[in-house]
Amino acid sequence: MPKLKTHKATAKRFRTTKRKKLLHRTSGQSHFNSRERGKTATMKRKDRSAAKSDVRAVKRLMPHHS
Repeated sequence: MPKLKTHKATAKRFRTTKRKKLLHRTSGQSHFNSRERGKTATMKRKDRSAAKSDVRAVKRLMPHHS
């Protein structure tokens, strides 16, 4: 049986909390943020939990993190 390997691109984008919840950075933060409302800019700084439809696929790509 071959070793299970972590998909490194996925591991860089998602992290697992202590309670096994998947978090990722909010999209659209790299530039053009000066035109955003203050509330939008603040919300973009926070991490988001992964969509339920993505959780199964992400956990499969990161076998040692979940």
